[in-house]
Amino acid sequence: MITNEHIDRLLAGHGNVVGTDGDKIGGVGQVYADDNGGQPTWVTVKTGLFGTRESFVPLEGARVDGDDIVVPYTKDQVKDAPGVDPDGHLDPAEEDRLYQHYSLNGGGQRTYTDTTTGRDDRDTTIAGGYRDTTDTSADREYDARGTVGHDTSGPTTDDAMTRSEERLNVGTERQATGRARLRKYVTTENVTKTVPVQREEVRVEREPITDANRDAALRGPDISEEEHEVILHEERPVVDKETVPVERVRLDKDTVTEQETVTEEVRKERIDTDELDETRR
Repeated sequence: MITNEHIDRLLAGHGNVVGTDGDKIGGVGQVYADDNGGQPTWVTVKTGLFGTRESFVPLEGARVDGDDIVVPYTKDQVKDAPGVDPDGHLDPAEEDRLYQHYSLNGGGQRTYTDTTTGRDDRDTTIAGGYRDTTDTSADREYDARGTVGHDTSGPTTDDAMTRSEERLNVGTERQATGRARLRKYVTTENVTKTVPVQREEVRVEREPITDANRDAALRGPDISEEEHEVILHEERPVVDKETVPVERVRLDKDTVTEQETVTEEVRKERIDTDELDETRR
């Protein structure tokens, strides 16, 4: 059973609400207690982006695990709970819808400590936090609790008032922002290269008759017709192409950290002291 001592420790340590599968559902928000016995009955869970939404979860069957509350429900079941504004008041109709969602019996009970359980003709319901300030017997009942004065807005708990404030908790979530892919395609370009080529040209050489070539010159008839030819050669460029690998290309990712400023409104409670002067007659 979860008691007020457990709740105080969990709230002071910023505990979380955990589902049956071990997944964190959200941070502990507010605790709603039964008017009659003061036993914690409901807890709100901060869900949604930056904890902007609070969902009600019954504490029946829940247990404390370190700084967390483990409830017998899944994360999806809690997020799908009927939307109820955590404004400090849980009326019977809202509680009935919550009991029906969580398949629990006992709907129609008022559990929040500021909810009245009934009023008599003098509007002096103590259990609900209302009393007739002119009733001296009620004053004596409140003063008998050991506090200085009494609470005019609800049931007296002690001699102090708790001031609370909202604190901004900023987290991050991962989401897809784009997609990159590699695509290979073929382009055509002109490549110009210069290569040396050789060719043969005819050159006429004349040599005088000497003792060394006289025999060869007088060989054959004295006067005759004759032809002599030489085959000429030249080089021409020959083009051939081959495919060769030149590089490997792949995709990789780098993580870049940037600073982003988030601005949000938070509420703070302020406590002022009003001194009331009574005129004696």
